[in-house]
Amino acid sequence: MIHTPHPHTPQQRAPSGARAVVVDAPGRHRIVSGPRPEPGPEEVRVAVHAAGICGSDRELYEGTRPRSHVRYPVTPGHEWSGTVDAVGEGVDARLVGRRVVAEGFRACLRCVRCREGATTLCLRGYDETGFTQPGAFADVLVLPARLLHPLPDGADLTAAALLEPAAVAAAAVLAAGVRPGDRVAVVGAGTLGVLAVQLLAAFSPGELLAVDPRRARGELALDAGASRAGTPDEVARERGAFDAVLETAGAPGTAGDACRLARPGGCVVLAGALGDGAEGLDPLRLVLGQLTVRSVFGAPSAAWSYAVRAFTEGQLAPRALVTHEYPLDRFGEALERVRDDPAAGKVLLRP
Repeated sequence: MIHTPHPHTPQQRAPSGARAVVVDAPGRHRIVSGPRPEPGPEEVRVAVHAAGICGSDRELYEGTRPRSHVRYPVTPGHEWSGTVDAVGEGVDARLVGRRVVAEGFRACLRCVRCREGATTLCLRGYDETGFTQPGAFADVLVLPARLLHPLPDGADLTAAALLEPAAVAAAAVLAAGVRPGDRVAVVGAGTLGVLAVQLLAAFSPGELLAVDPRRARGELALDAGASRAGTPDEVARERGAFDAVLETAGAPGTAGDACRLARPGGCVVLAGALGDGAEGLDPLRLVLGQLTVRSVFGAPSAAWSYAVRAFTEGQLAPRALVTHEYPLDRFGEALERVRDDPAAGKVLLRP
């Protein structure tokens, strides 16, 4: 069960009129409230509309995320949408009232990797909203204005809360270099996989296969644009058949499954959050098959721009992936839903 600390636990300072979930340490969280924070120079304050819970938030709560990639106590929440309600010095006041999403990585924009466009490899080190900086499991969020991606006035903010995983899917699609007519497979039809299918369908692939042991997830992938769906057992005989394979599940054997599906000289992109115990990456298979293996962790600015544009133009429609919504003060219940309900899709907190 999720543990809520005793009410006499010392409270972290937080904004009056604003609430936030604070995870003090693995397995311990509380709701704090206080004055609304004011944005500093070059910052904005966003009223959060919705924030999604994903596997990495579970890792943060359960203490299994690498310690270099979390800083307790912290307010989680890296998948979100909202509306700008205040701006700091040096920020265009016309942003107030705009619907927005924002990049999570706090890159320096000055190092060699950033100047190449690889902002998720910033040499200053890892720093991300919701893990090392306060996130969006809160009424309001303050962050640098340069990270914002404005949305159209009529944008569906509930659907837009999924633009962070969509940007990761976009990074994987861009890394795969898919061309029209290619045979493409997506291993894993969770949120990330279905969003990848939607983006890949726009490339008019010759075939677009979704692989997932859950029939219901395969049906979602078909609705998203996959030409067919199958379980791992059903597609096991199709070794070496696909020009590009995107792995989005992060399960122990899915990286190996993806490599076995790729044709000689094909490309495999690992985008799922692989944990300890991942298996199946055979160096001999990689060398003899001359496979190109890419990996994705987070999304650089170019992938964010691609995902936001696809959403704005109607090529990306993530709303159907949302299955549950909870108020902020039911964070514990929402987290249990993500952990224990295999039928749950994207679970949102709604401040």
